[in-house]
Amino acid sequence: RCFYNQKILQKTFGDWKDWWTVCRERKLSLRADSHDRHLLHNLIFKAWRAYVCQQQGKRNKYYVAESHAKKQKLLRTWQHWLVYVDVQRTKHGMQSVALAFRERSCLRISWAVWRRRHYQNCTGHKMSILALQHWAQSLQFRAWLQWRELYLYSQNDKQKESRAITHHQHWELKRCMEAWLGYLNLHRAKKLQNELAQEHHQSRIVRQCFSDWRLSWECRRRMHAHRKDIEKLAARIALWRVFAHWKHYVLCVEETQQCELAEKHYKHHLLVRALLCIRWKRLW
Repeated sequence: RCFYNQKILQKTFGDWKDWWTVCRERKLSLRADSHDRHLLHNLIFKAWRAYVCQQQGKRNKYYVAESHAKKQKLLRTWQHWLVYVDVQRTKHGMQSVALAFRERSCLRISWAVWRRRHYQNCTGHKMSILALQHWAQSLQFRAWLQWRELYLYSQNDKQKESRAITHHQHWELKRCMEAWLGYLNLHRAKKLQNELAQEHHQSRIVRQCFSDWRLSWECRRRMHAHRKDIEKLAARIALWRVFAHWKHYVLCVEETQQCELAEKHYKHHLLVRALLCIRWKRLW
């Protein structure tokens, strides 16, 4: 009974220890899942913050570059205009000197007419050239603005598409992770149920074997006790037979002794009577 209680206590302690280890593993798995989720969210937040900072840096750099390009273009235009003004001033000075020199000459009137016509032609040609240049620059600026708008629109579309792809990938990864965790929990639950069923089956088999062994042991003990009782009864019967034979022998010996004594007594009595008869015969 003590050994059986010890075994039951050991099995109970083993089952409690297995249950405690399973609970501890489940707590550790839950902590690991929460830590993994927290780490994943932290990494996603850090990546998003780095991406936002990078986009802000790119946007600021783009704005700075655009403003610098506008300033450089304005500076170059201003420098070209200053050079043009200086050239025009020098030309006007030279023309004024030439006009003064030609006016001093004999052909001052014809030269003045030709100069005016040439000046008108040159100014018209220059104005047409400047107008064409301004029109070409305006067309280039409009084309550059349209190209920049299209480029920004395409960049925004690409960024939206990349964000959508990353969001879809994160969503798919999250869904796969949740499905994998569900499968892992189901597999662990099935494994735990199988282990519990196997332990229950083993304990049931052990109990059944122990009950069979106990029944066989009780049967053997009863047979052994019955055999001992039969042996004791056989010993008693043999002792009783020996005692009966001894008693019969003693009775036979006593009877023979009594018969011998009776015969001796009878012989003695006959002898006494014979002597008395002889004596009486003598007396008579």
